[in-house]
Amino acid sequence: MHVEIHGHRGARGLRPENTLPGLTHALELGVHALEFDLAVSADRRLVLTHDLTVSRVTSADTAAAIPGDPLFPYVGKPIKALTLAQLRTLDVGVRLPKHPNDRFALTQVPVPNTRMPTLGAVLGLVAAYDADNVRLHVELKSNPERPDLSADPREFTEMVITELARHGRLNGAAILSFDWRILGHARELAPDTGRIALIEKATMSSPWLAGLDLSDFCCDIPSAAVAAGATVLSPDHVLIDAELMDAARRAALPVVAWTVNDRKRAAELIDLGVSGVVTDYPDRLRALWADRGMPLPSPINVLKPVVA
Repeated sequence: MHVEIHGHRGARGLRPENTLPGLTHALELGVHALEFDLAVSADRRLVLTHDLTVSRVTSADTAAAIPGDPLFPYVGKPIKALTLAQLRTLDVGVRLPKHPNDRFALTQVPVPNTRMPTLGAVLGLVAAYDADNVRLHVELKSNPERPDLSADPREFTEMVITELARHGRLNGAAILSFDWRILGHARELAPDTGRIALIEKATMSSPWLAGLDLSDFCCDIPSAAVAAGATVLSPDHVLIDAELMDAARRAALPVVAWTVNDRKRAAELIDLGVSGVVTDYPDRLRALWADRGMPLPSPINVLKPVVA
């Protein structure tokens, strides 16, 4: 049985999320796909961030980009209101949990003075380590209910596809989003690139589903995802049961579960027939895969010089 391991935001449980050190660590461990999040800055740069505002948990202010900058401090400000120069002053290598029992703060190794990377930097990293066999799962962060924080979905999709194409990565990538409008744009702009429909209970309404109403599909989520342009369905793992998997098989749509850090639940999902599992702890899932005799992705030796 071939089931893939996808590193969530790199390896969020082990290294700072959406950072070059985090992505590098996931490559070192060995994953089939690297998942990370993008948003658009004020000067139209594609930057790695999960939130559409600068997170108080994953980002810390250091200094203003220019003396007297009226937008400083930047934490809490919309990503789309800040330039790359402003965003690059943030330290995104130390987790600042809201609660002392934050599970990631207990397991994540900090990498102080890490800066917010661009998509171009990630593509350069993957190329430098000759990691062509690792797919890039690029999640476009867009909230149809908050257009004030979100980039135009078509323009955003076009920017990402253009950058992937410039680096020759369209065939080794997939476009992900909870905002299913992006899937339709990606289908039009890059029909041969994978398109993954993300969904959770909070995004089952029409604005998130590109105007589709699940009741029109008899609440058949996989069929709705196909209509929106998806080639893969990726639900919150709590939504996945035998009924959903049966519907996905009827729609000929692979299912990837997110985010799964528990071995028992990962094993249940494998038995249900998922094609991939997204995890904050690739090391834990690699151990499960090994115990079950399942094929493992090869680790990338990032210390070995790349021969041109």
